[in-house]
Formats: sequence, structure tokens, C-alpha cells
Amino acid sequence: MNMHTPSPLPGQAVLHYGDGDYTVMRPGKFVLCAVSGRQIPLEALKYWNPRTQEAYAGPEEATQAWKNLKR
Repeated sequence: MNMHTPSPLPGQAVLHYGDGDYTVMRPGKFVLCAVSGRQIPLEALKYWNPRTQEAYAGPEEATQAWKNLKR
């Protein structure tokens, strides 16, 4: 984390997203969706982008983020 990275919320995990899995850098119960800002419990996390290091709440948010990358 650097001075430009916001501090995590209480209970927010910090993850490093890889291809098909992720590494927990700071333990927590949830991550934030990069599109909606919703909290995603770690046990429900299924969508992320390792290139942008972003998590998504569901397929709609993942698709929206992908479409925005293409612009």
C-alpha cells in the first residue's frame, strides 16, 4: 500500500489476484467490487481481473469492467 492507496475498511481483505486463484495479503472477510462498490464476502468471490487487480460482485460487473477496458 502506498500513499495513493486508500486504507482498507475494517474487515476488508487485501488480495493479490492471479490466474484462477488469489493470495491473501491482508486477512479479512470481504473485498470491494471495483464496479459497484459492494462488499463481496471472500467465500462468494468468483470474478476478478488479474491484470487490473480488481474484484467484481458478479458476471454483470465483470462484463461491464471488461467493456470499459476496451474503450
